[in-house]
Amino acid sequence: MEIKREDIINELKKVYDPEIPVNIWDLGLIYNIAINPDNVVIEMTFTSPTCPMMEDIVNQIKTNVETVTDGKPVDVKLVWEPAWDLSKMSDAARVELDLTEMGW
Repeated sequence: MEIKREDIINELKKVYDPEIPVNIWDLGLIYNIAINPDNVVIEMTFTSPTCPMMEDIVNQIKTNVETVTDGKPVDVKLVWEPAWDLSKMSDAARVELDLTEMGW
């Protein structure tokens, strides 16, 4: 079975920070997806390095994405550079969070 990037993204779109009504993909928290022969590596960040839900969100990412990786493990790597900012959000996320009037 070929692992498809689109399938991984669809699974990432099912993961939400409980405090924000937008999924982590549209928030722009995912920086890179690498599909390797032995694993899938997802590089991501959070809006804050002190996010209290960090561990839960990372575990949910692994659980969701592993459903489409044909048994390959999913490694989530946290990165803090470049720092997350509002410009990384999708247009849909800006609308959902009512940030369109702010020029974002």
